[in-house]
Amino acid sequence: MARPIVRWGAALGFGALWWWAVLRLALAPDAGVLEAGVAAGGWGLSLLPVHCVPKARAVGAVDPRRWARAWRAGRTGRVAAAATTASPRRRSDAGSMPW
Repeated sequence: MARPIVRWGAALGFGALWWWAVLRLALAPDAGVLEAGVAAGGWGLSLLPVHCVPKARAVGAVDPRRWARAWRAGRTGRVAAAATTASPRRRSDAGSMPW
């Protein structure tokens, strides 16, 4: 029960501090670097993504073991069959014009 209370208290405290800095910057002629730093820092935090989930739970995330298998296959020389499904490269004498 204490965790949500602490989180809400911290959020409200930091929110009040940010609003104090913004209002002081807007209204007080003697506002300085401290207020500007607090206001810019709070605005920068608002740009962080808040809808993040762990990679294991993300929809469409690639399993990290897949990358490890591909890396090991590349180091042992089995690259063509194990790590890639790319098209074969064109020969240099194949030409590039359609006629």
